[in-house]
Amino acid sequence: MPTRSARTSWTGGLTDGSGQVSLASSGAGTFDVSFPKRAADDAGGTTSPEELIAAAHSSCYAMQLSALLGEAGGTPRSLDVSADVTLRPDPAGGFRISGITLKVSGEVDGLDADGFRQAAEAAKATCPVSKALTGTEITLEVS
Repeated sequence: MPTRSARTSWTGGLTDGSGQVSLASSGAGTFDVSFPKRAADDAGGTTSPEELIAAAHSSCYAMQLSALLGEAGGTPRSLDVSADVTLRPDPAGGFRISGITLKVSGEVDGLDADGFRQAAEAAKATCPVSKALTGTEITLEVS
């Protein structure tokens, strides 16, 4: 399996500096990052590590769920997955990701709501990004 890479160039200090993160493996884009916008409610067109983690987690989870739904005898027609990643002050100092909420709904032929929920829970536990984020509370909302 391949290794994927991203690169960040940064100038300045934490509160007065800024940078750009590039998705190096795919070349899909370069995005501005800054700590003041990272910590603000309005990101103002600037991404953050938390948003990038949310993108990674939601896409990984969708792939894993589609695989597990197929294994359970279902045929996924559509899945809608979002991930909310929360940054909070860490009592030990600095900041920490305090939690991630995955939200999923979908249209699946051949499985009832209980079968969908079971596959959704299993995907939360077995998605490679979930495994990488062990130690962070990850909750799931299925509709």
